[in-house]
Amino acid sequence: MAHKTNAVRLLDQLGMHYELREYAVDPEDLAAETVAAKIGLPPEQVFKTLVARGDRNGICMAVIPGDNELDLKALAAASGDRKIQLAPVKELQGLTGYIRGGVTALAAKKDYPVYVDETIELFEVISISAGIRGMQILMAPADYLRASKGTLAVLGKRKT
Repeated sequence: MAHKTNAVRLLDQLGMHYELREYAVDPEDLAAETVAAKIGLPPEQVFKTLVARGDRNGICMAVIPGDNELDLKALAAASGDRKIQLAPVKELQGLTGYIRGGVTALAAKKDYPVYVDETIELFEVISISAGIRGMQILMAPADYLRASKGTLAVLGKRKT
């Protein structure tokens, strides 16, 4: 039986359908593309959660496709900040309760605003971290948006 993370417990409470997929973790390579390959999904269907801090509204989360980079200007526009930057890795656990490679917008320590790249709606199923390294949650985008209270925005840009 897979370990129930807070993220998984939240989905259970909400009565949402999901599938858990476990994979072998390489601490040297936590890239979303690598995770995607391990669970057998295209990287654009595996969404990664980034934590950012804006100059006006503080911490927020950005959820973007695994093969994209975050467009900080677009996130600032969505969050109502003038300037925004990614939170340092060493602060992730304190802010969210999750470690790098396991950050999810579901059941984080605090309810931060969540902005989700609009390409999420292109898929029947998306994959997000279950809140620990080595486990992904597969679920419907609409359910994910509801569970994370996410706002759709244009956030991702293709890696160059």
